Amino acid sequence: GQCGNQIGGSLWPLILQEYNVNLYSDLKKNNVCPSIKKSFSNFFNVPNQDINYGSLTDLLNNKVKARVVCIDMEDSVVARFTNGPLRGLFDKKSVVTNYPGSGNNWAEGYCGHGPVYKEKILKAIKHVAERCDNLHGFFLLFSAGGGTGSGLGTYVLKLLADYYPAVERFVACVYPTGTEDVITCPYNMGFATQELLDNATCVFPVENRALLDMISRQTKVRNMENISLNSPFDDMNSIIVNMLLHVTSGSRFPGNLNFDMNELNTNMVPFPRLNFLSTGFNPLPYNGLMNIKKPSKQLKDELFLASCNRINQLVKIDPIGPKSTLIGTTIIGRGDFTLTDMRSYVDKIQTKARFTPWSSKTVKIGLCNIPPHNSSLALFSVFNTSSMANLFDHIHNQFNMLYRKKAHVHHYTKISGFDVDFFKDCNISLVDIIESYKEIEELQPLNIPRLKPLNI
Repeated sequence: GQCGNQIGGSLWPLILQEYNVNLYSDLKKNNVCPSIKKSFSNFFNVPNQDINYGSLTDLLNNKVKARVVCIDMEDSVVARFTNGPLRGLFDKKSVVTNYPGSGNNWAEGYCGHGPVYKEKILKAIKHVAERCDNLHGFFLLFSAGGGTGSGLGTYVLKLLADYYPAVERFVACVYPTGTEDVITCPYNMGFATQELLDNATCVFPVENRALLDMISRQTKVRNMENISLNSPFDDMNSIIVNMLLHVTSGSRFPGNLNFDMNELNTNMVPFPRLNFLSTGFNPLPYNGLMNIKKPSKQLKDELFLASCNRINQLVKIDPIGPKSTLIGTTIIGRGDFTLTDMRSYVDKIQTKARFTPWSSKTVKIGLCNIPPHNSSLALFSVFNTSSMANLFDHIHNQFNMLYRKKAHVHHYTKISGFDVDFFKDCNISLVDIIESYKEIEELQPLNIPRLKPLNI
């Protein structure tokens, strides 16, 4: 959809920058070490492993292609970057477009365009997947508010679950504020969320409510420091893209304590439907902590606290607050962090946060040697927390505001393949997941007394 492809269009240039590829000239940058060069093929199909990829021209001349499938029922956004400077990296066989779109209707995307374009989408996915030596997983990007992103996006997710059941399916899903001009947005969010709960391995939700708060705080700071401002949408996309770079960093780069994306499911998701993970990181783009040569321990500690703070979470929750129970925790340090640093952060979380009886001793840590572009270090945190119920409460309330009046229901029921009972099923699913998180909060450790000998 439009949102997912815009984020994807911003993601690929930054991935190339982290691999030290010069995007704007043939001037070669310093070559990176062989271990990093080897991981380049994780995100790109490289016909010749011995090439020097110091510049974009090198990649294009050697027919290097991004491992990506672009799907949108409108071709304007996809065309923007497939016809742009990086157009040579995108295989035309991996692009699926249509006109005139899904009309902000989940049913149109899921029940309409999905079955019609099923074979074409599967063919595009197969084209990319078969060029992988070892298929690591799928990462989907879309918005839950529109028709194509929420409907066709979750339809593709269902296809992956059916045709590639043994392969991990990660989703970064953007949730609108609920006050946009798309009146059917709450329905789209509800139906998309139900599919994510059933078919995704891990979901990294991003709320526009949280992003707008983050951008507002950055704007005030940059106004005080007379720093030029970007478009709010560019800044919001930049935050999402940086989150994706951190999530995938352990799968792309070496580290003293390497962390693979597929470990997230094992360590963070104890029950299949409790698969929504809150993410936070620091430094944020444009917050003045770039190009620090020798970070102090105090600065590292500040980055850790900021990455866990509710104001830097990409969802409107407080993961280590008094009302939160942690089901799973992961901390990833990029750049100049040591194992001692990470152990101290684990101790701080275990001291401050509340855990379930089984998760208090299982805080996963990772160390990635390669810092983000234009920074010497970054701290990334991932939480599976009962506070995620706040997100589902928000979705459920928005959904019910329309459904109680049966408003706009006819737009969905007129689509072939959509049943009116889908509304009831979605409502039940949202209530069930909220109750599941409440049960987690009420869990108490079992105190089993030792056996006592019988006096006979």
